Amino acid sequence: MKILLVTLLHPLPTNAARGAFVADHAQLLRDMGHDVRIINPLPRLLKYMEQSRSTLTGVSKAPKTFEHNDFEIYAPRYVAYTDHPYPWLTSRSIRNRQRSIEKWLGSWRPDHIVAHTLWPVGELARSLANRWKVPWTGVVHGHDVDVGLTHSTTGKRIKSLMESADSMVFVSDRLRTTTQDLGVQVKKTYIIACHSEMDGEWARPMKKWKGRWRRESIDILFPADPRRPEKNHYLALQTGEILEQRGWIVGMTTLKQQPRSIVWDRMIVADVTLITSYRESGPLVARESILCGTPVVSTNVGDVATYLPSEFVLDDPTPEALADACEAALETDWSSSPIILPHRVSAEKVSQQWSSLLQGLEEEE
Repeated sequence: MKILLVTLLHPLPTNAARGAFVADHAQLLRDMGHDVRIINPLPRLLKYMEQSRSTLTGVSKAPKTFEHNDFEIYAPRYVAYTDHPYPWLTSRSIRNRQRSIEKWLGSWRPDHIVAHTLWPVGELARSLANRWKVPWTGVVHGHDVDVGLTHSTTGKRIKSLMESADSMVFVSDRLRTTTQDLGVQVKKTYIIACHSEMDGEWARPMKKWKGRWRRESIDILFPADPRRPEKNHYLALQTGEILEQRGWIVGMTTLKQQPRSIVWDRMIVADVTLITSYRESGPLVARESILCGTPVVSTNVGDVATYLPSEFVLDDPTPEALADACEAALETDWSSSPIILPHRVSAEKVSQQWSSLLQGLEEEE
C-alpha cells in the first residue's frame, strides 16, 4: 500500500531527537512492505523563536527537503503564531501547500494518509484526502487531547478533525477515554501504542546496584529537556537534593537534542531513570531505559503503571517519596524480578494492529 505520512514532528538535520517516534513508525510501515512518503510541514520562524519550545530547535534553518533513515522528507513552510490566536490563518496557510506537495510527489499518489498529531497537520491531511478521494487516519500522542481539545482557539478545530477522520488512533486508552468524555464522536477508534525495541548493541539485562549504601556516587537520568515545563525538572532537582542529604553523591544527567545512540548510552550508564512529568503519552523513554537495563522511577503518567511495579509509580510524587523509590530501585535484585514490557508495545503486535486498521479501511472502500 502507498502511505503518505503527514507529521508535525520529525527528526531534523540539526535536531535528531525531534519526533523520533514518528520516524520509528515510518520505518515500521516500510518494514511491513508499504511504500511510505513523508511530509513534515514546518512553521516559518526566526532563529530566536526556537527558544520558546525545545521541539522547535532546528526548525528555522531546516532545508525544504532532506533525508533521514533513507527516507526523503519534504518540509513545506506554513504561517503560525504562538498559542494560535488566528487558527483560520494557520489552517489556510498549511492547506495552501497542496500544489507544492503534488509537485514534489510527481505522479505518486497515496492509498492512505496518516497524520501524526492533528493540529495543524490534520488540516492538510484532511484536505489532501478529500482532494485525492482516499481515507485518512489521525494519530494522537497526547497534546491534541490533553491541551488542544480544551484550548480556546484550536479546540473546535481539533474536534472537527477527529470527527471527520476515517479512523483515529490513540496511543493509550486514557487518551481515548478523555476524548469521549469531552464529547467527541469519532467514526472508528483504535488503541495502538508506539512500539519499543532496542538494538542489540545497547540491550542489557537489569541488575542490582552494588556499592556502599549512601556513600557512593549515583547517576540519576532525567530523560527530557529541562526547558519543557510539563517535564517538571524542578521536582527532579528536589529529589536529588533529598538523596544528597541522605549521603549520596548525586549526579543528574538531562537529555536535550541528542541522537538516539547517545540517549541509549546515557541510559546504560545511569543508575536510575527518574521521570517527574505532569503528563506523558508513553513515555517511550521509560521503556527504552528498561531495555537498556536501567530501573525507572516515575510519576503516574502515561502507561507506566501497566508495567512498572507499584512502588516505583507515584500518585503523590513528593521529593521524599521519589527519593525513597529511587533507593528502593537501587536495592532491588532485578535479576530475580525483572520488568517485562507488555506485548502490545512490541514491533510485532503494533505491526499486526496497523495491518488490521489499513486492511479494514481498504474493505470499506
